[in-house]
Amino acid sequence: QVQLVESGGGLVQAGGSLRLSCAASGRSFSSYAMGWFRQAPGKEREFVAGITSSSRSTWYADSVKGRFTISRDNAKNTVYLQMNSLKPEDTAVYYCNTYPKSDDYWGQGTQVTVSS
Repeated sequence: QVQLVESGGGLVQAGGSLRLSCAASGRSFSSYAMGWFRQAPGKEREFVAGITSSSRSTWYADSVKGRFTISRDNAKNTVYLQMNSLKPEDTAVYYCNTYPKSDDYWGQGTQVTVSS
């Protein structure tokens, strides 16, 4: 079983950067592929980025490719999302989860707001 707590969101101007963190509890964290997801107001929750358990592979939604970087530190039970060149359309609540996602593991998310 894994419990996830996201942090690092905030208000930033377009073109700025933020680094999100997802702290996981549970002994089996390092065995899971992990992902970041986001939900903008009035929209469905969508996939943003994924990473394998060993960090060997990463993959991204086309909308963030080249701007966002997912990483993890299994020793710290933490997954990160470095977000650069932020755009107003990146405004959303960001969540981490296993990949594929599981309804058992949604946390409270962290709000990211990008002003134009």
